[in-house]
This record gives sequence, C-alpha cells and structure tokens, in this order.
Amino acid sequence: MSRPADPRQVDVDGHATEIAERGWTVIEDAIEPDLIEALTVELARLERELDVQPADNSFEGHKTLRVYNLLARGQVWWQVPVYSSVLPVVERVLDPGCLVSSLSSINIGPGEVAQPIHADDQLIPIPKPHPPTVCNTMWALTDFTEANGATRVISGTHLADHSPNYGQPYESEPALMKKGSVLVWHGSLWHGGGANGTDRRRVGIAMNYCAGYIRQQENQQLGIPPALVARMPERLKELVGYGIYNGLIGHVDKQLPANLLARSEGPEGAAAMVWDVVG
Repeated sequence: MSRPADPRQVDVDGHATEIAERGWTVIEDAIEPDLIEALTVELARLERELDVQPADNSFEGHKTLRVYNLLARGQVWWQVPVYSSVLPVVERVLDPGCLVSSLSSINIGPGEVAQPIHADDQLIPIPKPHPPTVCNTMWALTDFTEANGATRVISGTHLADHSPNYGQPYESEPALMKKGSVLVWHGSLWHGGGANGTDRRRVGIAMNYCAGYIRQQENQQLGIPPALVARMPERLKELVGYGIYNGLIGHVDKQLPANLLARSEGPEGAAAMVWDVVG
C-alpha cells in the first residue's frame, strides 16, 4: 500500500478558508506517485474488463468513460476516502461525521464537449445558501489543463441563493492541476467538466462526500457486499455508513451497524446514544 502524504504538510485551515470564501481549493502534490500509478493501472483494467462505454448523455458525457462503485471493485480504492492529505480538509468543511457519497472515475476523452454547469447539491430541496451538505473532490491522475478538460468553476457561487439553470452557458474558469493534486469544493459551487480539445484523455477520480445526515448519492450499504465492508478499516466502515451520526442517526437497535457485519472486528456492545447522554 502507498504511504499517504504527511497531513502536517497540508494547510487544512488555509484550504478550508479558501473553500468558505470562494467555494473551492486545490491541494497540490496531495497524492503519492506510487498510489497514482496503482490507481491508473487498476482503472485501465476495470475499463477494459467491464467494457466501459460512454453513457452518451449531456451530464455523463458522450466521449467520457465512468466507472462507479469503486470501493467494491478492489482494495486499492479503499485508500482514497481516508487519504490523510485530503480527508482532514473535507472534515473541516463538513464534520468528522461525514460519509462517502460516491467514488467513481471520470475519464474525459478527446473531442468531449464541456459538461453543463451545475451544483452537486441542487437536487437537495433546501433553500440556498446553506451550510455545506456536500463536499466533493477530484483527484488528478493526469494533468488537468484548460485544453484537456480541467474542471471549470465559478468562484463565489456556493453563496448564491439559487442553483444554475442546467444547460445555460455561464462564464467560468479552469481549476488547473498538476497530476497528483486534488480539487476540493463546496457542494453548492457552480462547476462542470471542461471540453477536451487534445488527443489525450483527462483522467480523474471523483471522491465525493456528504454530511452524515444527508442521503448518499451511491447506496453504499447495498453497493458494497457486507462481507467486504467487514474487512475494511474502522474509519472506512464509518465513512461508508456503518457508524452513527451525532449519537443517533443510523443506529440499528442502539447498535453500531458495523457490529452486525459478518466477521466484523468493530467494537462490540451497544453504541453510545445521544439519549443516554442527555439523561
């Protein structure tokens, strides 16, 4: 397994401030080179063996390859949600009770057009602006340039009182990144994948998180076999939804869901519930 980058080298406060003020930040040199290589090789294998084809719609793209539910497709992906140079920034935006919302790949091919500008939380029916319910990240497995389809962002729109109109053109800027960097953004930020005008693919990993009280985009409890979750490290079990939020949300008969997993090595006994604390 790859060694995570030293979290002490990441300015968590600075990145969290950037997200609060403009809606996004880039953590440069966040990913160890050997992990980049391992993810790249594994993604190529999955695309080949699953015979992945473009979804051929305006959101997912006409020349873009996507693989979903990556946590169920190999242990190399287990490193991504808990990566120490990225997760602390996400926890600062949401809180330590956050969940994995989805983990997928976005491989933008030559000739792809720009994705419509959107906000990742615009299907959540609560008034805007609001505290972050979603915090998403894009891991650059290749350089992200304006020419090859770097994610386009509109700074400050996470504070808007509405979401963008899907399909309407907006002025935006590319979030440029070197291979190994990670883009982190507030779920209300207006953004979209860029057009790829080069002859090479732009490859990224979309590691998305949500607050512990928000429904996950990908159903992690059904998407990942419980026997597989039982083998995960404890923090990853919590992130995929086998913990409880604020001493209440997600329990099973006052038990941690992780306790019900086959071969679970999690803590035994009843969970500390908020009801017990308040007396």
